[in-house]
Amino acid sequence: LATKMAAGKEAGAVLLPLLRPLVCALGLALSLYALRVEEAAGRDAGYRAACDISASVSCSRVFASRWGKGFGLVGKIFGTNSILNQPNSVYGVIFYLLQLVVSLSSSRAATLVLVLSSLVSLAGSVYLAYVLAFELRDLCLVCVTTYALNIALAALNYRRARSPHKAKEQ
Repeated sequence: LATKMAAGKEAGAVLLPLLRPLVCALGLALSLYALRVEEAAGRDAGYRAACDISASVSCSRVFASRWGKGFGLVGKIFGTNSILNQPNSVYGVIFYLLQLVVSLSSSRAATLVLVLSSLVSLAGSVYLAYVLAFELRDLCLVCVTTYALNIALAALNYRRARSPHKAKEQ
């Protein structure tokens, strides 16, 4: 039993450093896919994305909604033509790249940036999940998957912040 536990810890020590790049790569890929879907749907009204499964399971409908750009808030604050009023997927690309690049530093300041940006992403995920369920009454598989990835990154960042060891390994 002790040998199996030691082997499990060794496997975890090998896999843990790969987890953040994997989660960030998945988040980045989904964000870029969402951006592609939104642009294609904007050019072609008949476009049907792979994530459009039915009338109530449609990512392109969600991306095209008023909440699909600037979280439905930025346009109200800064104007719909503001450079800050970007598709949510652009914010996703920035977030996942930030998480990946900042995680290369083992400093406490980097850990703080990772934790704080994760908290912002969790708040955004909760807000958008509410909109998805109660305002749009839709199931966006891309959206829900990014919410799960944001939770995973928050857990990794929390683990890193709580770790007395070298932060870089987290």
